[in-house]
Amino acid sequence: MIIKKFVPCIYLYHEHAVRNLTDTTIVDTDPVRLADYYCEHNADELIVFDMSEVDAEHEAALDIIKEICAKAEVDVIGAGNVKRMEDIKKLLYAGCKKAVLDYEKESNIEITEEVSLKFGKEKILISYNDPAVLELHKDKIEKYISAMILMNPHQIRETQSILSLPFFVQINQVALNKLLEIFAYENVCGVTGNTINDNVKEIVALKDLCRENDIPIESFQAAYKWEDFKKNSDGMVPVIVQDYRTQEVLMMAYMNEEAYEQTLKLGKMTYYSRSRQELWLKGLTSGHYQYVKELVADCDMDTILAKVSQIGAACHTGSKSCFFNEITKKDYEESSNPLQVFEEVFDVIKDRKVHPKEGSYTNYLFDKGIDKILKKLGEEATEIVIAAKNPNPNEVKYEISDFLYHMMVLMAEKDVTWEEITTELANR
Repeated sequence: MIIKKFVPCIYLYHEHAVRNLTDTTIVDTDPVRLADYYCEHNADELIVFDMSEVDAEHEAALDIIKEICAKAEVDVIGAGNVKRMEDIKKLLYAGCKKAVLDYEKESNIEITEEVSLKFGKEKILISYNDPAVLELHKDKIEKYISAMILMNPHQIRETQSILSLPFFVQINQVALNKLLEIFAYENVCGVTGNTINDNVKEIVALKDLCRENDIPIESFQAAYKWEDFKKNSDGMVPVIVQDYRTQEVLMMAYMNEEAYEQTLKLGKMTYYSRSRQELWLKGLTSGHYQYVKELVADCDMDTILAKVSQIGAACHTGSKSCFFNEITKKDYEESSNPLQVFEEVFDVIKDRKVHPKEGSYTNYLFDKGIDKILKKLGEEATEIVIAAKNPNPNEVKYEISDFLYHMMVLMAEKDVTWEEITTELANR
């Protein structure tokens, strides 16, 4: 069964979001902000088309795509301006979960096998206007491609008759009730284009309509129903909220049945406010949404642990966490979270770059520039090799620490984050 998705499109041209591939009317001067807007309104994925024409524009577009991927709460598909395998690599390294080959270009068809074997079939899609190209390269597509994007909505039936792969349909204008007819096609996995862009506020209602018509849509499937939980005297269940990245406890709130169902439906944390006696979608007024990553019940089924991606601050005071009023504390040595240590050191290095400090070795490296940073990094790598020949393991620890420090200086110089590094490692 193919899940149907609502997928807005960002057409990136001269660092702005424009109307579509043939209309460069600016719709938003800030594509990253537009991506946030689409995520807030329950987009299932995003497709970003790079419409740049020269190399300098292409590099600027990749920087914007990288920023979109870092902030988007949904998977991003990168498309446009692919000429060689390296361009697919750049899209994926920018953070796109998948990249698109344009099958209107012979050069893109030629690199299909190469990029599929290099990055994995599941990461490669194709876009096309004429289904005849599918017939011509059917064997190659079936072997090396995971999904497709049909750019011509009048060719749905023809596409489905040739290949059984799932495909998105780009539609720039259609009555919303026609979407159900399009989703009825077995292999259509989603609709994208201006029909979704212009009606993004209707996604929730459209998903409800799909449910009523037994059309499978992207949503959280809960293993437990509300009646499976043990409620407190008010008929509610307490929810402990935790940052999924840092494991920091952010807040505690309560859910009633409606809040529980709304959370599953929207993928954003929704509670019941006991003080206001009403449903409370966290972030609706502040923009500080909590996107659900995981919901877990405790052993007694009377408490929910929610792991979330927190936008902004969790607390109404502006604090990241609601837990900051220290009652008492005994001196103890906190166990170190390795990534947290890296982030803390990296934050100091980044701060030195923005706010130089006299006598700072870090600022000395930044002042000397990239060649000096690379020279020191090379020297420290050599020191690791030498230390590894020493029977004392402490030497290796010292040298690796020096190397990691200089590596973080390089990361700050090149605007690379630990999150990007860990994401890349996880993807491998």
